[in-house]
Amino acid sequence: MDQNRDGFIDKEDLKDTYASLGKIHVKDDELDAMLREASGPINFTMFLNLFGEKLNGSINKEYFKRLLMSQADKMTADEVEQMFQFAAIYAAGNLDYKALSYVITHGEEKEE
Repeated sequence: MDQNRDGFIDKEDLKDTYASLGKIHVKDDELDAMLREASGPINFTMFLNLFGEKLNGSINKEYFKRLLMSQADKMTADEVEQMFQFAAIYAAGNLDYKALSYVITHGEEKEE
């Protein structure tokens, strides 16, 4: 989604993403509303938090892997697989996105 690869998602990035999906007439007020959902600039961590809030707690592992790999300059396939070691994977092939987001943004909980 970070079309200009500056580390943040802004209105132009959203327009470009929609255009790549075939939707070219997105209103500026819709994009502004999306951006206002974040409490600050939308970097990768903020994106994960916003994305997680929209989900019911799980997401298809392969879909999420493709999403992460689309940011190939940010993560390697090995890094994605290492990250999935911290995720609960359900029989249907979904992973616990909220728990994984917590680990990504706060670090792994240590047992005492």
